[in-house]
Amino acid sequence: ASAMRTYVARYAATPAKRLALFTNNEDGWRTVETALGAGLQIAAVIDARSEVSPAHRSLASKGGFPVLHGSVSGVDGGKDGVRKIAVSLTGGARAEVEADGLAVSGGWNPAVGLTAYHRGRPKWQNDISAFVPDGAPPGMVAAGAANGDFGLGACLSQGFAAGAAAARDTGHSGTVGIAPAADDEAFSLTPLWHVAGKGKAFVDYQHDVTASDIELAQREGFESVEHLKRYTTLGMATDQGKTSNVAGLAIMAAVSGRSIPETGTTIYRPPYVPVAIGAFAGHHRDETFHATRLTPSHNWAVEQGAIFVDTGLWKRAQWYPRAGEKDWLESVTREVKAVRGGVGFCDVSTLGKIDVHGPDAGAFLDRVYINTFSNLAVGKARYGLMLREDGIVYDDGTTSRLAEDHYFLTTTTAKAGLVMQHLEFCRQVLFPELDVQLTSVSDQWAQFSIAGPKTRDLLREIVDPAEDLSNEGFPFMGAREVALRGGLRARLFRISFSGEMAFEISVPARFGDAMARNLMLAGAPFGVTPYGTEALGVMRVEKGHIAGPELSGTTTAADLGLGKMMSTKKDYIGRVMAGREALIAPDRQVVVGIKPTDKARRLRSGAHVIPKGQTPGPGNDQGYVTSVCFSPTLDQWIGLALVERGRERIGEIVHGHDPLRGEDYDVELCNPVFYDPDGGRQRG
Repeated sequence: ASAMRTYVARYAATPAKRLALFTNNEDGWRTVETALGAGLQIAAVIDARSEVSPAHRSLASKGGFPVLHGSVSGVDGGKDGVRKIAVSLTGGARAEVEADGLAVSGGWNPAVGLTAYHRGRPKWQNDISAFVPDGAPPGMVAAGAANGDFGLGACLSQGFAAGAAAARDTGHSGTVGIAPAADDEAFSLTPLWHVAGKGKAFVDYQHDVTASDIELAQREGFESVEHLKRYTTLGMATDQGKTSNVAGLAIMAAVSGRSIPETGTTIYRPPYVPVAIGAFAGHHRDETFHATRLTPSHNWAVEQGAIFVDTGLWKRAQWYPRAGEKDWLESVTREVKAVRGGVGFCDVSTLGKIDVHGPDAGAFLDRVYINTFSNLAVGKARYGLMLREDGIVYDDGTTSRLAEDHYFLTTTTAKAGLVMQHLEFCRQVLFPELDVQLTSVSDQWAQFSIAGPKTRDLLREIVDPAEDLSNEGFPFMGAREVALRGGLRARLFRISFSGEMAFEISVPARFGDAMARNLMLAGAPFGVTPYGTEALGVMRVEKGHIAGPELSGTTTAADLGLGKMMSTKKDYIGRVMAGREALIAPDRQVVVGIKPTDKARRLRSGAHVIPKGQTPGPGNDQGYVTSVCFSPTLDQWIGLALVERGRERIGEIVHGHDPLRGEDYDVELCNPVFYDPDGGRQRG
């Protein structure tokens, strides 16, 4: 009835030429007054209450319509609309009303959703036959109709008091003033939940739940309101039961012989009204959408006070500051020294991980990597490099052979998704004849790099004693599944990005947090230190390993010092194009190490390499600095650079020109492997 009243009063829309109205409360009569005022004809008012006020009798007399006490038992009309209303009168008699529209007013339900979302169960209030809030969480007040008081005077006074309390609680001061006064309208209501009839009595109009469905649920033993909800889907549509729950619970209470408070109500869930999914996304949509990915050990890292850095979509621990450290450099230096002198671990779960299965898995990898994997022994790992079709380096990583028909490969964090797409394209389009399956398992494994001379000591505390971790039993570039203490199975890889003796251990992602905590606990006697991406970057520069800055999309395998990996005995993606004249020119920029001639000088990425004694300019720009770090091992700043004919110029002094920062200094071109060039530490 209130909706019909809105159409008439707000939009001047006529819902019917001859309107009948059924009500069990005072609010229905407001619709009658509005309709008469707009010139509509009222056919009859059917009121479920035994009496109506003299004012209503007078209104009926002036409007020329009867007031019938009873209920609507049926509507005759069909597809052409309403024609007649069947009325069951109090006392048992029946009547018919000719009308082409029917308005229904069954009372009001306070909006208890907001308090219920905070786990506050509503309570039943008999005088209004509705649920009302039973208390509210701190900072929330239910007032007026939301509290079950529908009179204007109550709404004004309660709303005024609630507003004054909110102002006071939020620190505002001043005079409260006086609440506006108003009288409450008359209120009376006779609950009427279900009128029995021959046809279906729909309770939930969205899910087509009928009164007979509720009765059937009771007979089938679904006596709890939560069971009723799931058996019938009552209240599970987009309105979340706002139009059906109370009537449905009342019918259930009547069938079970209980009161409505004894029957109870279901848990309310947000949102209160349907919300577009785009509203939840906010500005994170289309080109601006950025999800946040957390490593398996993220919560533990937060507890450790880690400083995080965005690496693509990932939040990675950048370093772990400790009390008394004045800046990031001091923290990172401590972490590097701890790994070089003892043992540390780093979460490397963000690396892309792909399982390659099938009898042709080795042949498939031979076609996408520049080096050979079909001859890799089971239980061994190998570093691999992929090229684009144009011969430029695409990505790198390690690949381990876990069984004859099972390889496990890793990618860089940045290219995890792209490499998976590339491999799927190769499998489906380029090499469909190969029997091979690819599965991205990046999120299935938590992976930790454990590095330092005491790595074995730490591993022996968490790995089953029966596992042989000696250099003979588990040599460099070994890979196999191992048992941990307690029975958990893990994958263990003896690979090193730091230049130290190191292992990478993989456990199912759900155990990642526990693994980080276990490593700290088991490694305490050895002074274990967690380290972040900054320390990882320092150690990779010291060791001369390439990473994102060198994999710039313009470099070849030979530029990176990996030309000897390129097989001459097989074909692979990018092989032919890599031999183009421009890509094998002798004056290409290649990776070299750099260090300042003044050990106190700080290096910065992006500085240009200029021949010493020449004026900086485009004509004599011979390269640029790609990666820099302060090396605690060498006690000075070092870096990697791409320099023309760099390998031929080892030992040459050149000029570093940084126009953005206004810095100029001399640097020496050197071997990119600053630390342990013979690899003895990582193989020990």
